[in-house]
Parts: sequence; C-alpha cells; structure tokens
Amino acid sequence: MGPTAAADVAGAAEQAGPAERPGKRTKLVSGPGIVLVWLYGVMTVGAASRSVYQIASDFGRAPLAYSLSAVAALVYVFITYTLVRGGETARKVALVCCAFELVGVLTVGTWTLLDSSAFPDATVWSYYGAGYILIPVALPVTGILWLRRSRALTASAPAA
Repeated sequence: MGPTAAADVAGAAEQAGPAERPGKRTKLVSGPGIVLVWLYGVMTVGAASRSVYQIASDFGRAPLAYSLSAVAALVYVFITYTLVRGGETARKVALVCCAFELVGVLTVGTWTLLDSSAFPDATVWSYYGAGYILIPVALPVTGILWLRRSRALTASAPAA
C-alpha cells in the first residue's frame, strides 16, 4: 500500500463514526459495564466448576440438571467474551445470549417450581437462580438494559 492509499484509509477512519472505524471497537465495559463483566466472569466460574464436578462425579443422577448447568456456563462464557471484545457485532451477540439466558432462567425456574421432581439436583437456573442469590435472573435483565443503553450511547456519540 503506497503512502497516498494509507493516507486515504486514515482519513476515512477519522471521518467514520465510532462504530464504523476499521480496527476500532466500541467499548462495552466502561463504567457499570465493568461490574457486569465481573459478575458474568464470576458466574462463568461458578457454573462451569459446578457442571464439570457434577458431570464427572455422578452424571447419571440428574443428567438434565447437570447438562443445563453446563449450558448456563457456556452462555456465561459467550457473554463475558463478547462484552470484553466490544464492537457492534459483539454487542448484538451478547444481546442475543442475554435474551437466551433470560428465557432459560425463566423456563427452568418455573419448571422447578411446578415439577421439582424433574430435577433430582439443582441447576444454576433452578428456582430462578436462588442458589446464587437470584443473580442468574437479574443478570440477563441488567445485561440487556446495559447493552441497549450502550447502543443508544454509541448511536448518539458525535463523529470524531
């Protein structure tokens, strides 16, 4: 690439909005977003360690419950990664994952209330995450609100 072409690319990047700059990602973890990433990281470790232990020690006892804990861990990993990565695509993926997480928590939480015999052992999302001080039900709602807010802030940010 010659000096003129490089100057053209640099000039285009300066004129582009924050979400359009090549190689530049909009941060999703500024301010309260840092707390959100920290909580998702803690939940990732909690859900992953719980599911690995349960699956390795006695999977036959409650395969559905232990598998759901593993799914929760994967969802938490994806959300944590996308929040740290930043950018519009990562924000959209995190939003979809948070929505999936909320549906999972509400479904499993309700299912455990209606038919607790279906779960011989608890999952991360049992009783809406009561074993985790209800963080599993509050976290996706907070995440969705934060991701929608970060999108609104990005859209309203003046071009640099």
